[in-house]
Amino acid sequence: MTTEPTTYHQRVALQKRAAIMEAATGLFLESGYDGTSLARIAEAAGVSKATLFKQFPTKAALFGAIVTESWETGADGEASPKPGDPAAGLTAIGGRYVDLLTRPGMDALFRIVIAEAPRFPELARIQFEHGKMPFFDTVAEYLKAEAEAGQVRIEDVTTAATQFLGMISNHVFWPRLLLPDWDPKGVDTSQVVAEAVATMLARYGAAA
Repeated sequence: MTTEPTTYHQRVALQKRAAIMEAATGLFLESGYDGTSLARIAEAAGVSKATLFKQFPTKAALFGAIVTESWETGADGEASPKPGDPAAGLTAIGGRYVDLLTRPGMDALFRIVIAEAPRFPELARIQFEHGKMPFFDTVAEYLKAEAEAGQVRIEDVTTAATQFLGMISNHVFWPRLLLPDWDPKGVDTSQVVAEAVATMLARYGAAA
């Protein structure tokens, strides 16, 4: 028995899922979360409402999928280098964080959450639990691994991870979110990461 029909149907399902998420993202940005219905998303994506409901039974589930995809870091382990060289490891993580924060639409996604959170608090929870926290946890776990390897001296990895990511996001993301005319091209992101890494090593390095 051939597996081609199964493979074909899986490919079609993935294509429809991508079309739904693309249409939903555009409509959320255009009309807001509350102003966008699942029926309108199905029409924009060129799929039936039954197909959309099969993929995403609720609008919150669809928004959660968009958030999760926006924060995807790629191959497993890419954001968590092996311990042993904290300078290289933090530089790699910092660069990955910059890539995430500067992805097209990331600032718009945050604006949707901020604008709609008073009426739909679940959006903030989705953004936090499905987006930021998984990445944050990988950073905290990496710092814990470096501490266990004796490369850094950190008692509170949660605070240390917050400090590291905050030093980067304050330069490359929050101005972009708050100032519509802010030009990110004037920011040397590699230098921002390098300074954050140097600060972390000065504070937590084993030789500090």
